[in-house]
Amino acid sequence: MNKIDFTDRYFMQQAYKEAKEAFTKDEVPVGALIVSEGRIIARAHNLTETLNDVTAHAEMLAITAATENLGGKYLNNCTLYVTLEPCPMCAGALNWAQIGRIVFGAADEKRGYLRLSPSPLHPKTEVLSGIMADECSELVREFFKRKR
Repeated sequence: MNKIDFTDRYFMQQAYKEAKEAFTKDEVPVGALIVSEGRIIARAHNLTETLNDVTAHAEMLAITAATENLGGKYLNNCTLYVTLEPCPMCAGALNWAQIGRIVFGAADEKRGYLRLSPSPLHPKTEVLSGIMADECSELVREFFKRKR
């Protein structure tokens, strides 16, 4: 794993803004963005309720937007910033997209991909976790607290 730097923190703050947007729409507050060569090429947040689609996770929507932006299906030179550890479905899609790097905020103890062995990620994908973990976790906790 790499050390946290200013750039990673900046992009995670941008993903966090997407998560807050999801929160305002009564969606599970997860935000994601994909960066290529220091430039945001896709941003998304969960829209599973809005679209009535269980696959409309922030990561899935960001992958679609990024591949459309780049004109190809591989994201090996890109970094995904996401506020919550990807689920197995998203991790599988990130494998197929051959994402170069994943940076996530909070761990997902119940549904995160890290509980799987072997990892569903592409073997060349680098992973960095824990950036803004407290803020990202708190937003998810607050969302589910309101639901109960």
